[in-house]
Amino acid sequence: MKSKSVGMSETKYFKINEELKLESGQTLKDVTIAYETYGELNKEKNNAILVCHALSGDAHAAGWHAGDKKPGWWEIIIGPGKALDTNRFFIICSNVLGGCSGTTGPSSINPETGKEYGTDFPFITIKDMIHTQKKLVDSFNIKYLHCVIGGSMGGMQVLQWAVEYPDFVKKIVPIATTARTSPQQIAFNEVARQSIVKDPNWNGGDYYGSKGPEAGLSVARMVAHITYLSETSMYEKFGRDLQDKQELSYNFDPIPDFQVESYLHHQGESFVKRFDANTYLIVTKAIDYFDLYKNNSLRDGLKNLKAKTQLISIDSDWLYPSTQSLDILTALQANGVEAQFSEIKSTKGHDAFFIEYDQLNYVVSKFLSDNVVADIMISSFSTLDENASLKDAAKIMVEEHLTHVPILRDDKLIGIVTSWDLSKSIASNCDDLKQIMTKNVQSCKADDPIGEVANKMKKYDISCLPVITDDQKVEGIISTDQLSHLVSNY
Repeated sequence: MKSKSVGMSETKYFKINEELKLESGQTLKDVTIAYETYGELNKEKNNAILVCHALSGDAHAAGWHAGDKKPGWWEIIIGPGKALDTNRFFIICSNVLGGCSGTTGPSSINPETGKEYGTDFPFITIKDMIHTQKKLVDSFNIKYLHCVIGGSMGGMQVLQWAVEYPDFVKKIVPIATTARTSPQQIAFNEVARQSIVKDPNWNGGDYYGSKGPEAGLSVARMVAHITYLSETSMYEKFGRDLQDKQELSYNFDPIPDFQVESYLHHQGESFVKRFDANTYLIVTKAIDYFDLYKNNSLRDGLKNLKAKTQLISIDSDWLYPSTQSLDILTALQANGVEAQFSEIKSTKGHDAFFIEYDQLNYVVSKFLSDNVVADIMISSFSTLDENASLKDAAKIMVEEHLTHVPILRDDKLIGIVTSWDLSKSIASNCDDLKQIMTKNVQSCKADDPIGEVANKMKKYDISCLPVITDDQKVEGIISTDQLSHLVSNY
C-alpha cells in the first residue's frame, strides 16, 4: 500500500473532573488535556497505540490543520501504510501536563485566582504526565495499549508507562532516550533555564499580558537545538559558509557572519512565537528529575516492566547516546523481558527520529508486525464450569457480548460452547451443556506466532481460539476480530 497522510486532523479536549495529586504532593484542579486521534478504535478496543511527544512537541502528531504550512511533527511515521498504520491502529497523541498547546500548564488560568498560573504552577514529573495520559486513555474504555512509542522526553514517558502500568502495555518503543537524565543533560537544561530567568522581561514568571522573556527563551532554544544536531550535520548543512556576506564583518552586527549563527537565530525567534517560557522551565525540570534507577540499580528500577521492547537509538546522537539505550537493554534482558535494540545510522544527530523515514518505518513496522498471541489476546474473560447450565452460558454471552465461552473442569479446558451451539440446543430441545459443547477444541499457546494462528482459524473455519498453557489451563482468548487488525489479507 502506498503510504499517505491521515489528511485533515483536529485537536480535541478532555476534562479531568477529579483533583490530580502530583508526585510532589501538590494538587491540580480542572485539568484539560489536548489530544488528537487517528484511525479507528476496533470493537475489541485493543488496537490503540499511544504516541508520546518530546520537549517542544504537542498533540498534533500527524495530518494537517487548516492553514498549516507543514503537517504534524511525526507525519513520517503515522498514516495509512506507514509504521503506525491508521488502517490497523487507533493512534492517540496528547499534549503533556504542563504544556502550552492546550493542556493545562503555567500559561493556563488558575481557577483559584482567575489569572495565569505562572510560577504558581506546581512542579511536575514524567510520572505525573503519564498518570494524566492514563485518564485520557481510560476515557476510551481501552482494554490495553497495544504499544506506547516516543522519542527523547517521549521515550521517558514510554518507559514510565511500562513501569507504572505493566499489565496495560503490551509493547513499547523508546527512541533516543534514557532511563536516567545524566549530569550533562541536566547542565544543558540549567543553562537554558538561566537564560530565561535572567531575562529582565521574565518578571518572576508574571509576564502574561506584556512582553515576555523572548530573548531568554530564544537563547534557551538555541542552546537546546545545538544538542539536537551533530557536528557532521552542521558541516553538511552549513560548513563555515558566510550568511549573505562576501567577507567577515569584524563586528557584532545583528546580521551574523556565519550561516550556522543565522540558523540558530531563526530557530530561537520562531520558537518564542509558539512556546511559553514558564512551560520550558517546568518541563525541563521534569526531565531533570526523571530517574528509573532504584537503589542505584536499573535492573531493580525496571523489575515491574513486562512489555515487549524495541529500543532505538541514533549513532550520531550525543545528547542521548546509544550507550544509554544499551544500558536499558541489558537491564531488561537481565529481568527476562523480551527486548531488542536497533541503531539508526544517520548524520543528523538526536533529531534523526524526526527525519529518517525509511529506517524508522522499517524497524517500527517489523516490531509491530512481529506479534505472538500474547500480544493481543484477551486476558479478562468469563468461563463456565462443566456443571453450569445452558441458561448460564446464554446469560454470559448476552451480558458480555461473547460468542464463545470456554468450559472448565478443575480449571482446565475440556470444551467450548458457542452461540451456534446454543441455537442447536433450542432446535434439538436439549438442555445439557455437556451434550452440546464442542469437546475436541482447537486451541493455541501464548507464544504462537500470529500468522500460524490465523492460518489455523482459516483451516478449521473458526472465529475464536482459547489460549492454553501446557497443563491445559486457559489464560486467554483470541478472535478473528483481533487478528483482522494485525494480519494483512486475513
